[in-house]
Amino acid sequence: MRLSVRDIEGKEVRKIEVDDAVFAIEPNLAVLHQAFVAQRANQRLGTASTRTRSEVVGSTRKIRMQKYTGRARQGSIRAPHHRGGGLAFGPKPRDFSQRLPKKMKRLAIRSALSSKMADEHIKIIDELTFEKPKTQELGRILGNLGVVRSALIVTGQPDRKVFLSARNLPDRKALPASYLNVVDMLTHRDIVMTEAAVRRAEALWGAAATAPPEPDPTLKERPSRRRRVAAEAPEATAVAEVAVAAPSTAEPERPVRRRRQAVEPTSDPPAEASPKAAPAARRKRTTAVESEQPPKPASRARTRRPGGTGSG
Repeated sequence: MRLSVRDIEGKEVRKIEVDDAVFAIEPNLAVLHQAFVAQRANQRLGTASTRTRSEVVGSTRKIRMQKYTGRARQGSIRAPHHRGGGLAFGPKPRDFSQRLPKKMKRLAIRSALSSKMADEHIKIIDELTFEKPKTQELGRILGNLGVVRSALIVTGQPDRKVFLSARNLPDRKALPASYLNVVDMLTHRDIVMTEAAVRRAEALWGAAATAPPEPDPTLKERPSRRRRVAAEAPEATAVAEVAVAAPSTAEPERPVRRRRQAVEPTSDPPAEASPKAAPAARRKRTTAVESEQPPKPASRARTRRPGGTGSG
């Protein structure tokens, strides 16, 4: 897309080529609305606070007795329906901020610029410089460009002189291109951009900035670990490759089986014995083992001494 550039007198100087990805896309109204709402919500402080019935000053005494008065039952004077009482369901401090993905922010800005360009509400000026802040001079320049209503003045870099010159003009606002936002672009009818601001916008939100990064060709050509080791030590690697390539003809060693220790024959019944004979044999072996142990000494009988407590 080619756009005409004017000077401070409003005359066309030349035409420049701009990026269609910034100034000539189909505006996404849904994303534009969501970005506008999110930015306005982020500007809210959320400090509004009201007092409930537990926070206002007042007595907690019951106004009158519950029954026998013929009137409605009442509690504390702090109740919301009493004058000076607390507020029911009033606002409390909260966070109204909304998070918007980076791609949606960029799409919203490009949609706003494209919409303004389609409505012919973007004016491009070659340069906007002042020796000192001058509000009257800036007003004359905007009049030469055909700006009669609210306008947003965009410069390439932050310029304090332009900012001070536009500060006292009603419905005029100056800011650098890096600070372009949806709310300012939609709340001002015309946008006056310098040529440097146009190039800055293309660098921030153009096709080159939004395109995915190209893969690094050096990563694909990077040799494998085996090749890198071979390049560092070719002789050791060659020997290792030969050892791996040549299969070994020697037979693998067989695992040595350990022989069980010989068990002395016991008087256990043979394996052919019936299951019923096993308990009898076990009892017989237990009896034989007990017979080998020495006999326990006989316990002495307890005798009652004469004259003890048990005697009459």
